[in-house]
Amino acid sequence: MSKTKAHTIPTKDPVSGGDFYVSELKCDDSGVTLRGRFDIPRFATLDAEQTLFLETFLRCRGMISSVEKELGISYPTVRSRLDALLEALELAPVKEKEEKKKDRDKALDKKRAILDQLERGEISAEEAKAKLKGSNA
Repeated sequence: MSKTKAHTIPTKDPVSGGDFYVSELKCDDSGVTLRGRFDIPRFATLDAEQTLFLETFLRCRGMISSVEKELGISYPTVRSRLDALLEALELAPVKEKEEKKKDRDKALDKKRAILDQLERGEISAEEAKAKLKGSNA
């Protein structure tokens, strides 16, 4: 059977603004049709500019200087587009995740230290409460 060019999958209903989903998959070669409720892959939700940036970024193997040259844009623009792409895909940079975990661990260590002081009788319950509130832990 002949292959016709497919259209880009719209992800939002233009009337209500609600999310679309895929309900049917079809193979012209075998005649098989599969019906159900399928999520649209997150990469299909990117606009044309984000898709071009992602493809370029991958072809450049993540080297920002190569992306700058390939697209003719500055380093800050590459970083800005990369951040926007991560946001569009609902991904957090790995470094930020590690930093948040470290901050959480520090807060827990502060709490433990305050509770240890309370347990040893070095501070009163009121002092412990004030310290816990003051540490935002």
